Amino acid sequence: MIQDWGIVVQNGGRWETALNRTKKAAALIAVLGLLSTTLLTGCDTPAGGGSGPGAPPADGPGASAAPPEYVIPQILVPSAPGDAVEENEKAVIDFSNAQDGYVMAKYRDRTEKQIRAIITIPDETEYMYRLVPGGGFEVFPLSGGDGEYTVRVFEQVEGTKYALVLTATIGVALLDEFAPFLRPNQYVDFNRDSEVVRKAAELTAGADSLMEKIAAVYDYVIDNIDYDFALAETVQSGYLPELDLVLERGLGICFDYAAVMTAMLRSQGIPAKLVIGYAGVAYHAWISVFSEETGWIDGLIFFDGENWRFLDPTFAATGDAGAVAEYIGSGTNYQAKFLY
Repeated sequence: MIQDWGIVVQNGGRWETALNRTKKAAALIAVLGLLSTTLLTGCDTPAGGGSGPGAPPADGPGASAAPPEYVIPQILVPSAPGDAVEENEKAVIDFSNAQDGYVMAKYRDRTEKQIRAIITIPDETEYMYRLVPGGGFEVFPLSGGDGEYTVRVFEQVEGTKYALVLTATIGVALLDEFAPFLRPNQYVDFNRDSEVVRKAAELTAGADSLMEKIAAVYDYVIDNIDYDFALAETVQSGYLPELDLVLERGLGICFDYAAVMTAMLRSQGIPAKLVIGYAGVAYHAWISVFSEETGWIDGLIFFDGENWRFLDPTFAATGDAGAVAEYIGSGTNYQAKFLY
């Protein structure tokens, strides 16, 4: 089977350039609403904060309050145990843990050709991913809920023509509807040693509610990451966020903002989706967070001093509140296409 895809634009430079143009035109967006619930998070040993050797005393003359002690949480780590696979001499598709909301794939051969994985979800939406030839397993979310998925691996023939290498058809019944949105994947790539995980643990230490955790993460990201206009103008198709690098540089595009916040929230056991779609006419990335009271809520949340409101993190970091409120209207300017 030979497939000619022409120009791939799902996660490439076009949507970031469009976003940049939209931002420059002050087409900023937000979604308004209320949020309240609490979710449990896992943890093990203390990783920071507290008093410890060399720290100032917790009380006494001249003492300052010690920061809250924080713990590094347990992370739901994807694996490819080989219990249910389709494979040949070139590629492997491991769907042993499909019930946990993900599938893994790798391309065995080392080649200069481009390799693609395409996942068709139950509503027939196609998700396109890249595989590194000769690399390890990549994790892809099964974000369409229960139903039949088709996973195909393609190898470039020449130009935009690709040949089918391997196919797996998978019947998925999720053990937990939130499973795809609590784990790392290729677009939201983190592990227990990631700085984004440590920072999220530090930021949320002492928080008693979901709202407080989200607010802490949200405020940190919009206060410490600036919009990278230069990258937005030059980003290429296939760009993937390096989350710890984004934190280190303090710069990112909308994809980076959304991926960093999604990773931080997931590491705290909070279901979060990285959403790619349209904000008005701009191809854009944002966050959706789950609340037991309201279900999935598009946009992320900030506290204005009186109410909890929804606000896109990219525009929150760079935007004008008046223009945001005027642009979004009823909230229908968000049109989701892909969930990661």
